[in-house]
Amino acid sequence: MNKTHQGQSRQTALITGSAGGIGYQLACIFAAHDYNLVLVDRNEPKLVEIAVKFQEEFGIFVKSIVKDLSISTAPEEIFTELQKADINVDVLVNNAGFGIYGLFHETDLATELEMLQVNLVCLTHLTKLFVKGMVKQGEGKILNVASAAAFQPGPLMAVYFATKAYILSFSEAIANELEGTGVTVTVLCPGSTESGFHERTGMADSKLLKGKKMMDAKTVAEIGFHALMKGKTIVIPGFINKLLAKSVRFVPRKIVTKIVRNMQENK
Repeated sequence: MNKTHQGQSRQTALITGSAGGIGYQLACIFAAHDYNLVLVDRNEPKLVEIAVKFQEEFGIFVKSIVKDLSISTAPEEIFTELQKADINVDVLVNNAGFGIYGLFHETDLATELEMLQVNLVCLTHLTKLFVKGMVKQGEGKILNVASAAAFQPGPLMAVYFATKAYILSFSEAIANELEGTGVTVTVLCPGSTESGFHERTGMADSKLLKGKKMMDAKTVAEIGFHALMKGKTIVIPGFINKLLAKSVRFVPRKIVTKIVRNMQENK
């Protein structure tokens, strides 16, 4: 637990990628539930704005850490900074991530290596650093944000889909390992979400998205938060997303891959 300036005792949640989208909505929910926050993002102006807003609106303590998570030293630097500030993390939310769209032999290698660092390596590194303290204190929660993409291969976003499959597998495995320790692991697997992600990846005009209504980031965050609080391992927002995730196991992998390719292509 951590002491605020008002002398109140609150738990603290660390959220990566908290300047927008699902990460920001999760930060709002944790703040409304009286958590202190550690917000990590590379968008410094937005972090400062959010910190001031939350401190004024909710009376909580907010620490902003500006980091580019594609740099390999970032997780250790975050951990060390919090240790020096005597801030204990009770809830770790690994939300940061991004994708790249296109044929693998044509996409930019440097960008994909950064994606692997953010989506996969940083998530693993932060989990390793913080889970030990959680086990020692006998309580803690970890929320890893994957995607409905985790359940099948993804032509035209091959590396992104693969990183999300890793997050799902990794989260399930350590959730099992941590049973009985007081620490729970939840993996959130949303489908297409209104968050600006698809515009950044360049797939906004794909058959999967063009003209389709997506779930909003706030709804996804609320579903993820409540699943985390209940200690659920896997949560897939939306009935259709649940159905698709379960159905792929009954279809030959080659056919699943062709279907995903067709959906991912631009009209």
